[in-house]
Amino acid sequence: MERRVVVTGLGAVTPLGMGAQPTWDAMRAGRSGITNVTLFDASAFASQVAGEVKDFDPAAWMERRDVRHTDRFVQFAIVAAKMAAEDSGLDFDTVDRNRMGVLIGSGIGGTWTWEAQHRILVERGPGRVSPFFIPMMIIDMAAGRVAMLFGAGGPNSAAVTACATSAHAVGDAAEIIRRGDAEMMIAGGAEAAVSPLALAGFCAMRALSRRNDDPPAASRPFDRDRDGFVMAEGAGILMLEDLDHARRRGAAIHGEIVGYGMSADAYHITQPSPDGSGMARSMEAALRRAGIGADDIDYINAHGTATPTGDPAETRALKTVFGERAAQIPCSSTKSVTGHLLGAAGAVELIACLYAIRDRVVPPTINLDNPDPECDLDYVPGQAREMRVRTAMTNSFGFGGHNATLIVRGYD
Repeated sequence: MERRVVVTGLGAVTPLGMGAQPTWDAMRAGRSGITNVTLFDASAFASQVAGEVKDFDPAAWMERRDVRHTDRFVQFAIVAAKMAAEDSGLDFDTVDRNRMGVLIGSGIGGTWTWEAQHRILVERGPGRVSPFFIPMMIIDMAAGRVAMLFGAGGPNSAAVTACATSAHAVGDAAEIIRRGDAEMMIAGGAEAAVSPLALAGFCAMRALSRRNDDPPAASRPFDRDRDGFVMAEGAGILMLEDLDHARRRGAAIHGEIVGYGMSADAYHITQPSPDGSGMARSMEAALRRAGIGADDIDYINAHGTATPTGDPAETRALKTVFGERAAQIPCSSTKSVTGHLLGAAGAVELIACLYAIRDRVVPPTINLDNPDPECDLDYVPGQAREMRVRTAMTNSFGFGGHNATLIVRGYD
């Protein structure tokens, strides 16, 4: 019999706060975490706004030597993983750590380290490049470091699928448990790409909002006046467990992962297929995996990045999957308050779905002042909505045409 997978621990480091609960509180209140860039001088950039993690002190969570030898994205992953582990209530001395795995991804990885070491190469020569350069910047080091931290000797990997990364990481981790290769998985994503080179690259693509004079209003999913997404940084990590394992130790359960779907647009390197067909296939696959129908979804956390092409494509995909009922399902974008955490977005938004189920409230899409006629669904504009949520879906779509969908439901 196939194993059931539940979530027993939540950890988040986001522009909205340190921790999953503070992040959710701000989402629910519609309180933006987007400001002008402070991590460096962005005055020459076309886009000067971002969702930064404020007042982050890794030394409060890690040994100073480890801080010096880790990139910012790895630090975010470690801190969020510690939060998820604490929330789970796991006694690591009593579990089989070889049955615990880690799957943490990143869309871009150690961009701060890459930029710093390249400057050293150019200015001081190859002999001065740090021996820690490679193990600091490679994407799989977040999963490796977290495994070392907890002594997790089970399956260990890293997903890299751009903005779909952490949704794929959580979904793949759940499948590892379902097939019996692990009893516990620490899964999610981390991103720290609000750096000069990464910001310049996204600016060159004209992908980012240029609403520099009003940062909290810059991320405008589904709004007629949207002008691109807002970069953000942070991490979302979840502790997943085999249901029987969680029951045996009396764990508090946040919810159950019941569906996981994935697909490819096979269309364009950055643009989604305009008809949303790839997105629709991902959602349909998740529904099939969950063994439920479209009528069973109570809330959708949309990918909703506020790009001119992405938001209408997702709207069309939702209509393809849900038909006439698409207009009746609350579907909000929490990127309106967090910005776009790139490879960490999916895990953070899954956490939002779990809290929506727990608290019986759907977070709003802020800045939706002038709805795009092509985006005509119920995007929960402005304010949170109290309602019963039993089953929720979250979408994550990435450059390269990577699509991932997760479905969670409450556990009684």
